Amino acid sequence: MPANDAVRALGQGRPRILFIGNTTFDLPLSPGLARKWDALSDRLELRVIARAGALSAHDPRFQLVRPGHPAVRAASFYGALPLLVARELRQFRPEAIVTQSPFEACCALAARTALRSRAKLITELHGDWRTAARLYGSRGRRVYAGLADRVAVLALRRSDATRAVSAFTARLAEEATGRPPAAVFPTYFDIESFTSDPPRPLPERPAVAWVAVLERYKNPRLLADAWRRAAAEVPDARLVMVGRGRLQAIADELVREFPKRVSAIARLSPRKVAALLDESTALVLSSESEGLPRVIMEAFARGRAVISTAAGGIPDIVDSERNGLLVDRGDAAGLAHALVRVLSDRDLAERLGHAAHDSARKLQGAPDRYADSMGCLAERVLAQP
Repeated sequence: MPANDAVRALGQGRPRILFIGNTTFDLPLSPGLARKWDALSDRLELRVIARAGALSAHDPRFQLVRPGHPAVRAASFYGALPLLVARELRQFRPEAIVTQSPFEACCALAARTALRSRAKLITELHGDWRTAARLYGSRGRRVYAGLADRVAVLALRRSDATRAVSAFTARLAEEATGRPPAAVFPTYFDIESFTSDPPRPLPERPAVAWVAVLERYKNPRLLADAWRRAAAEVPDARLVMVGRGRLQAIADELVREFPKRVSAIARLSPRKVAALLDESTALVLSSESEGLPRVIMEAFARGRAVISTAAGGIPDIVDSERNGLLVDRGDAAGLAHALVRVLSDRDLAERLGHAAHDSARKLQGAPDRYADSMGCLAERVLAQP
C-alpha cells in the first residue's frame, strides 16, 4: 500500500490539495465562504492561491496575490502564478492541484514540470474558456484569442482529470480531451443565506433583478435594450441591477433614463441578494456565455422564476415555461416579451416561481455535501496510477 494511503487508512491524514483560482478573497472570509472552506478543511488538508482583496486578518490556508495596476492586473497575477505554485509544491507538497480554469492549469503545469512534481492536476470548467479572450475585459484580448484557445485545450489534455459544473461544461471537457470529466457537480453557493427563511410572496409592484458582472459575456447592453421595450408596456415595473465592471456606463445610462424605476448597486452580500430576490418578481439574465450561474440557484431557492437567454449551461437547469422563460442569445425583442409576460401576469410569475422552488430542492448542496463531492473527486484521481 502506498505511504499516503496507509496513513489515511489509519485515520491520521487527509489528502493535501492545492486550490488555484483567479478569485478575489477578503480576509476574514465572509460567513458563507467560511462555511465552504471550513467544510473543505475538515475533509482535506488544503492551501489556496488566489487574488487578495481587503485583508484585515490572516488565514494560513490562503496565499493571496495583491493586485497590481488595473491595466496589468491579470498579467501580473498569471505571471506570478508559476513561481507561487512552485513554492507550494516545495513547501506544502500537495498530492493534487485543483485549478479554477485551464489558464491556471497551464501555470500549474509549468511549475509541476519544472520541479518534476508528481502532484495530480484536476482542471475545473466553470464555463467556456473561449469567453476569456473574446467577451471579458478589454477588446484587445481578441488579438491573442487563438493562442489562448490552444493553450487552454493543451492544459485540459495534459490534466489528469477534469471537473465540470454542468452538462454543458461536461460536453466542453469531453470535446477537448476525448474523455468525460471525472466529476460533474455545481459550484458552491452560500445556500444558508437563501434558505434560512421561507420564500416570501411576490411583491405587489412588479420588479426584476439582474445580478451579474458588467462585462460583455453577461451582455448588459442586451438587458438595457430589452428593458426599454418592456418598460413601455409595464409602466409600473422596476429594475435593480447588481454588479460592477467595464460596462458600468450602461447601467448608469439606464438609471439616468429611468431615475425612479431603475437602480444600480455595485455589490451585495449573499443575504442582501436574498432580500433583493424577495423584493423581485423574477431574476433576469442576458448572458452571451455561461457555465452554470450560481445566481439562478439562488433565485430558485427564493422561489423566483428566471427569465434568461439560453446561453451555455443555463438550459441545463432552467426549463422554459416550467421554472422560467428562455429566449435566444442576443434576442432583445424576445427578452422584452418574456419580461412583459412575467411582470404583467402575476399568476404566471407565481406558477413559475413555485416550480423554481421545487427545482431548488434538487440543486441545493450544503457545505458538507460540497466538501464530500470535492473530497471524493480528489481521492478518485489520486487512486489512478
